Amino acid sequence: MPLSDRPWLPVAAIATTLLLWASAFVAIRHLGHDFSAGGLSLGRLVVGSIALGIVAVSRGLPRPSGRDWLGLVTIGVLWFGVYNVALNQGEHHVDAGTSAMLIQISPVLIAVLATLFLRERFTPWLGLGLVLAFAGVVLIGVSQPGGHNDVAGVLLCLLAALVYSVALVVQKPLVARLSALHVTWLACTVGAVACLPFAGQLVSATRDASASDIWWVVYLGLFPTAIAFTTYAFALRHMTASSLGITTYLVPPLTILMGWIFLSETPPGMAYVGGALALVGVGVARRRAPRTEPARSAIGAVATGTPADLPLEPCSTDTEPR
Repeated sequence: MPLSDRPWLPVAAIATTLLLWASAFVAIRHLGHDFSAGGLSLGRLVVGSIALGIVAVSRGLPRPSGRDWLGLVTIGVLWFGVYNVALNQGEHHVDAGTSAMLIQISPVLIAVLATLFLRERFTPWLGLGLVLAFAGVVLIGVSQPGGHNDVAGVLLCLLAALVYSVALVVQKPLVARLSALHVTWLACTVGAVACLPFAGQLVSATRDASASDIWWVVYLGLFPTAIAFTTYAFALRHMTASSLGITTYLVPPLTILMGWIFLSETPPGMAYVGGALALVGVGVARRRAPRTEPARSAIGAVATGTPADLPLEPCSTDTEPR
């Protein structure tokens, strides 16, 4: 049956992606009591690497050049290694909904990095969006009730957003030479290798954890990582990147709702104001991007949206997943 007879499929795919990404924040917060940030990162990345590898190898073995491997290692260490450890540790201090709101400022950071390293024009709208987004971050930070520990959590989530943004800029030329799936699989594997120093923590935590919590670790690697990437890639093939970019604004509210249902916690009141202001800043910076061809390459990456947890979004043109 052709896709034209099933127009609901892309919508179902992106809905699945958003729900899985939002659930990841809640799962990380839940597992923070039993797993260290590094051990949880390693467990998740090993599961994700295996699951992605099964699909990637079925489509042929990649042939990265030496220069490609340099980019893959950079992406793997930053995007999958540092990102996961920072986010997991950050969620030891701040709730899942607050973490989701903070990660959503990544598009603004990507746009700023594009002006610095991809020779894109820094527009007044981008400057205004940057100011609004970070004003929102400040409000989120001062709203935290736990003092220095909660501020540290906010800063760790910002670090996660920053290293993701750097990795995405590095990734842009790489996906022009390699398939998006192979890039993601190889980078995820590199991230798992980078997290091997946490193997002892993972083994110790797994030995003491309940069967339910162990399955939650498997869930993080299989569903928000491998499956959500696949459904997002499918949606991107059949929907415009700008349409998908708008949908990612739903991730923080979904995360807040799930956190309330499953963890009985919600962000502080002022954090909602800060999160809304940050998202307005992202929208201003993104919607007003210049429509020149260079800007299309990097701001187009922003327009595909920032994934909620492990950002496995495709990163290339509107027709080929990243």
